[in-house]
Amino acid sequence: RHTEPGLAGLVGEAEARAYAAALLGPLSPALRETLRAWLAHHGSWDRSAAALGVHRNTVRQRIARAAALLDRDLDDPDVRMELWFALTRTPQA
Repeated sequence: RHTEPGLAGLVGEAEARAYAAALLGPLSPALRETLRAWLAHHGSWDRSAAALGVHRNTVRQRIARAAALLDRDLDDPDVRMELWFALTRTPQA
């Protein structure tokens, strides 16, 4: 009945994209890109910075700004999962 395996298969693509757009709406493209890299590198400041070609303090500042704009605790694994799901449903910057 579900075409895509896992959690993503339980939510329709249009609904997932609308949710992602609403959740990530406050973030600029640079903040989205940084958040995506940071989550993909499991919160590693150094690896995220290397992937983005920026200084690690830039990553720290951007992640703090994203957390404030989203009003979310990025130390919470449920929040990280929700953000990753949303980021994978939006085009990359």
